[in-house]
Amino acid sequence: MKRYRNRQIWEFEHELNMMAASSYSVGGRILNGGVYGRKVILGIDGGTASTVCICMSLTPFDQPLPDPLPILARAVAGCSNHNSVGESAARETLENVMADALAKSRSTRASVQAVCLSASGVDHPKDQHHILTWLREIFPMHVRLFVENDAVAALSSGTMGKLHGCVLIAGTGTIAYGFTEDGREARAAGAGPVLGDWGSAYGISAQALTAVIRANDGRGLQTTLTQNILDKLNLSSPDELIGWTYSDPSWARIAALLPIVVSCADAGDLAAINILFDAVHELASSVKAVVARLELCGEDGKDPFPLVMVGGVLEANKRWDIGSEVINCISKDFPGVLPIRPKVEPAVGAALLAWSSLMRQCHQEASTS
Repeated sequence: MKRYRNRQIWEFEHELNMMAASSYSVGGRILNGGVYGRKVILGIDGGTASTVCICMSLTPFDQPLPDPLPILARAVAGCSNHNSVGESAARETLENVMADALAKSRSTRASVQAVCLSASGVDHPKDQHHILTWLREIFPMHVRLFVENDAVAALSSGTMGKLHGCVLIAGTGTIAYGFTEDGREARAAGAGPVLGDWGSAYGISAQALTAVIRANDGRGLQTTLTQNILDKLNLSSPDELIGWTYSDPSWARIAALLPIVVSCADAGDLAAINILFDAVHELASSVKAVVARLELCGEDGKDPFPLVMVGGVLEANKRWDIGSEVINCISKDFPGVLPIRPKVEPAVGAALLAWSSLMRQCHQEASTS
């Protein structure tokens, strides 16, 4: 194990080990694997807007998962999407948030049994391999490491660790991801803002900015989006939007305009309503593409399948409930859709994935011994 970068990040481990040694010397019961002899799992949800890491106790595999889950600590940091902030900043964010969660739970890396990092921007096996190599520099060799796209943890958060069905994420970005029980998988959308994250908060907000420019040019409908967006950004004219947009075209900054679009649509603005209807169509199309490719709905298209729905775009807002509109659109073609609003966050879903993977490996080893 190598320490990836700043030694100060992990200084708390020395203090915990010193406390453990002191307790042991006076008769304290200190077991190998952490200050309290407790084995833990880390689950990380690395997104464009924020990164969340939870530390969870490793429960016995021969017992059902407890309710509530044994969450020991939760830590939050900024963006860890390497496509958005660059590799160096993404790594620093991830290392800090993992160290923070362990410190809060009074655990060390020696007590970690598995880490599941589910991150946006992990779109290819080479991405997985690159991140796994880096994680191995941080954690001891006994730690099992798993790297997935953030959609996988989001699905797991709704199915409590079982990879079957489809997940739709619609937050700053968007992606639809599906798994069959025999391990096949497929995805749609999630290609980022340049290649079309339509239906996401970024996509909706970018269309709203375009609608304002078009209205100002006389090429589009006059819209209340204009004054509402200008007021929000403290700008005096639509022409100033060009400078504002390109001075810092970060995804989250533009996506933050979503509430204005929804509010204008609630008030009856036709341009805003059209943008939201386009978003519904795009999001539903992504799900339907995944469901059809994996035949999650069965040969007749009517079999039930879970659809986990995650992200701020899909939350109800006054008269507009984009999530319900998306379900209505999907159910016209696939009446077996079973929408699930997760009761736990994606970072917990990542921890459940790690737990499930450890359980399968344990059973496989037991069957071959």
